[in-house]
Amino acid sequence: MIGRVANNTNQIDKYKSLRQKKMLVIILLAILAAIVSIISINVGASEISFYQVICTIFGFGNEMSRLIVWQIRVPRVLVAVMGGLGLATAGCVMQNNLQNPLASPSTLGISNAAAFGANMAIVVFGAGSIKGTGASLVAINNPYSVTLSAFIWAMFAAVVILFLAKLGSFSPEAMILAGVAISSLFSAGTILIQYFARDVQVAAAVFWTFGDLGRVVWSEIAIMSIVVVIGVMYYLFRRWDYNALDSGEESAKSLGVNVGKVRFGGMLISSLITAILVSFLGVIGFIGLIAPQIMRRILGGDHRYLIAASGLAGALLLLISDILARVIISPIVLPIGAVTSFFGAPLFLYLLVGRYKAR
Repeated sequence: MIGRVANNTNQIDKYKSLRQKKMLVIILLAILAAIVSIISINVGASEISFYQVICTIFGFGNEMSRLIVWQIRVPRVLVAVMGGLGLATAGCVMQNNLQNPLASPSTLGISNAAAFGANMAIVVFGAGSIKGTGASLVAINNPYSVTLSAFIWAMFAAVVILFLAKLGSFSPEAMILAGVAISSLFSAGTILIQYFARDVQVAAAVFWTFGDLGRVVWSEIAIMSIVVVIGVMYYLFRRWDYNALDSGEESAKSLGVNVGKVRFGGMLISSLITAILVSFLGVIGFIGLIAPQIMRRILGGDHRYLIAASGLAGALLLLISDILARVIISPIVLPIGAVTSFFGAPLFLYLLVGRYKAR
């Protein structure tokens, strides 16, 4: 009896120690994201010292520094944080809902579907225009129509994925292939729309698709932040259901989880977040795949910690990618979507190879 009590005590101590380590990782991620955010605010073509940036943040800067910091750099940092947080948590939940570790908004075709909807709004409904020769000079005249169109088509792709997931013969590998097919379908649709568009409309759509964190204004940041925060809160509210799903659909049902409702809700919120972010920022690939996979290997599959850690890791990765996009060939700013894809594609291949070797 004494030995059993001692064994239980040791298990409790190990559990507490493991929980503390996971919380420490989350805290470290938050600190790193804050540090990189400050570095990002200090990075740019304008020669403003770090001291001036700090003074401006606390309200002691001159008019020029206030314009640069509060109208250009701070919004860019907030967009990176919200974008990375939203895409990473959406990818984390998609991987759980579909029981597919390679699932994400980009690999399942949802990003391309949202991009198709956004292109349709820009070209067909005239929601976009171009004011110059850079991606930052693309104007979205009616962001709400772009967002609505992107959301509708993202939801269509999500419904197709859910339908395929219910077919027992579809393995995780087959789901990825289905995502590739859906991506190709919507990419073809986007090409056809642009083919029949005027040159100005094509330019606006192409520049928009590149992905850019610098064209978003404060009102759009507010919309993105509200949707992402509500979505993350929903994910955290369902964290125990996601843990139950990890043990299998039948086990989750035996624990009282409404699997169909949980999956539909998760995919609905994930599609909404993806649609909002893609409609404002353009296509930003692989953040939703990379961040959850890295955190899953560090923290395990407990969604009480994994959701928050994935979101912070996604924000950190997008902040770093944005800094690289601005400094690699400064003063030219590279498309953020190209930077994330450049680093994400090799990791995606690594994950695929690792899965097949594990067999």
